[in-house]
Amino acid sequence: MKNRRTAPQAGQESVWDYPRPPRLEASSKHIRVEFAGKIIADTRRAFRVLETSHPPVYYLPAEDIRMEHLKETSRSTFCEWKGRARYFTVAVGQCIAERSAWSYPRPTVSFQSIKDYLAFYAEQMDLCSVDGEAVQPQEGNFYGGWITSDIVGPFKGAPGNWDW
Repeated sequence: MKNRRTAPQAGQESVWDYPRPPRLEASSKHIRVEFAGKIIADTRRAFRVLETSHPPVYYLPAEDIRMEHLKETSRSTFCEWKGRARYFTVAVGQCIAERSAWSYPRPTVSFQSIKDYLAFYAEQMDLCSVDGEAVQPQEGNFYGGWITSDIVGPFKGAPGNWDW
């Protein structure tokens, strides 16, 4: 069975122990995002969203993001838990990552803490790290979770597992 839970070792979390509906929690881990030779974001004031079968998605405060490198797009999606998302393109000189970040300008009551915070698709950035560890992007091109050595799956997002 593809979605058989991997048992976490000491110091690890299983995404199958995360709740549904998802939970929002503050994180003081050092989060860094790099693109085209620039540090785009650097913070210890993130939030992470934890949802069954998904690696955490980190949301970073705009104050800790080089917003001059982000441009809002016309793309919009809807999440039943968080509300309507808006998307941003990251651009540094001629290097462009289309729709590589998103935020919730008017989140639902349960997610008010991430109002105007932004999340990044790790696969579109040069480097995203958590406490100095380079993250692995969640498979697929929709969810945007960040996988580190302290998170075990399997993870939703790969082809053939959207119906878990």
